[in-house]
Amino acid sequence: MGVNVPKIKLGSEGLEVSKQGLGCMGMSAFYGPPKPEPDMIKLIHHAINSGVTFLDTSDMYGPHTNDVLIGKALKGGMREKVQLASKFGVVNQDGKREIRGDPAYVRSACESSLKRLDVDCIDLYYVHRIDTRVPIEITMGELKKLVEEGKIKYIGLSEASPSTIRRAHAVNPITAVQIEWSLWSRDVEEELIPTCRELGIGLVPYSPLGRGFLSVGPKMLENASKGDFRKAFCPRFYDENLESNRIIYEKICDMATSKGCSPSQLALAWVHHQGDDVSPIPGTTKIDNFNDNIRALSVKLTPEEMTQLSTLADNVKGERYASMASTWKNTDTPSLELRKAEA
Repeated sequence: MGVNVPKIKLGSEGLEVSKQGLGCMGMSAFYGPPKPEPDMIKLIHHAINSGVTFLDTSDMYGPHTNDVLIGKALKGGMREKVQLASKFGVVNQDGKREIRGDPAYVRSACESSLKRLDVDCIDLYYVHRIDTRVPIEITMGELKKLVEEGKIKYIGLSEASPSTIRRAHAVNPITAVQIEWSLWSRDVEEELIPTCRELGIGLVPYSPLGRGFLSVGPKMLENASKGDFRKAFCPRFYDENLESNRIIYEKICDMATSKGCSPSQLALAWVHHQGDDVSPIPGTTKIDNFNDNIRALSVKLTPEEMTQLSTLADNVKGERYASMASTWKNTDTPSLELRKAEA
């Protein structure tokens, strides 16, 4: 394809990843039925051979089936070529969702993922959502043990508040924070991003294409499969918000046309231009879409174009999730002192 995929370092401990990663969630869950395994393995191999070596999964994708898929894709010498990121902490039982960060669960989740992935070590292991019943220091204490035992190399957090990030980082260096950051999700820029940069923590934006909306607009919903969670759980796709958000997409299309690139490339280029400590992880299930996304690395934006694009987020309608309870603004955990007092 002729696209050079640079490497960047996340955090201060030396984890080197491709400047763009691959989110693997949609291959197994949430965006309709699981996709055919042989096709997804072919896509993953294509990504790795193209230089995109930063793969992102989680035990909740499926649940568990995305782990198994990634494990199969990494056979035959592929494991040594990738930086494997996974996550734990979200448990779905009997239709109910629970967030767990207690030490026993941290360990069992990690060991179970290692078996499903069929690897000896996970390169970057995130707390997927923060358990607000457990001091973050306790969760981190068990993760630090897993690092010392060689079961994980680096620790990350996802959807964590600035204060939780600081407290976690004091126990063991946090290598990366995964957060939704895109042309229509910019609330992280005021406090969360500066906190990470002050501490030397890398940034991994998920849904950098607005869960596909910034790529194809409302057409995405027309083509969505039955069971696609975006229709029910993402208010930005609700009818009352769709018209305002469609206008944003059309403005992105107009600018992309003038620059000779696709809307996806323009939206991803905006994320890439945020800094050399940023590795977005757009997901896809199609090789053609992957090839389109990777060309974003070649799109250059002027400061004026960055500003023009940045203002679009001001007009986004709707929350990111129907329930924002476990997102970064609501994830402070109790202090150790309070925990001891209650005990």
